[in-house]
Amino acid sequence: MRAGKRALDVALGGIATVLAAPLFLVVAVLVKAGDGGPVFFRQTRVGRNGVPFRIWKFRTMVQGAEARGSQLTVAMDPRITWAGQWLRRSRFDELPQLFNVLAGEMTLVGPRPEVPRFVALYDADQRRVLELTPGVTDPASLAYRNEASLLAGAPDPERLYAERIMPQKVRMSLEYADRATLWSDLQLIAGTLGTLFGAGSASPPHLDRPFPGAH
Repeated sequence: MRAGKRALDVALGGIATVLAAPLFLVVAVLVKAGDGGPVFFRQTRVGRNGVPFRIWKFRTMVQGAEARGSQLTVAMDPRITWAGQWLRRSRFDELPQLFNVLAGEMTLVGPRPEVPRFVALYDADQRRVLELTPGVTDPASLAYRNEASLLAGAPDPERLYAERIMPQKVRMSLEYADRATLWSDLQLIAGTLGTLFGAGSASPPHLDRPFPGAH
């Protein structure tokens, strides 16, 4: 499975990078025109076996945003630039992660990589997710596609994320990994593209009741 998954990453990731090149150029111009700052945003995330790596994203927030507030971003966060609002809605800010995929630091389908601060909160069972290569998309990331809006309505976004959303996402990722096949990965990639381009939708699970894995 692992060899086949890597071959799929290289093939589809390479094709996607070539096809998306014109879009990369347009987005780069928009980001640069906003405030003259860097086009890309690099952040340390925790990868497979707990090895840190630097994730690639198009920058959607003002320069030095991490020093001005939480590592979590909520809807209508004042640190988000005008171009960043569009990039986040369309998810095009995630496109540069194809570089991480081609470098072998990420896979197309796998659990979203966390920042070290939140990984430090994992319990022993949740740490099993670090045995997996982090990915661009998986069922949890689709289910929580509107996570920023959910966090915006919370009195304490970081507590909501750490105590309820994060454990749920880890559980969903582990459950998918236990039954994943190359065919299911292809279906998930297709579903993700459908969601991005309006052919589908995804809503987060209800958070008004406890769920397995919550603290």
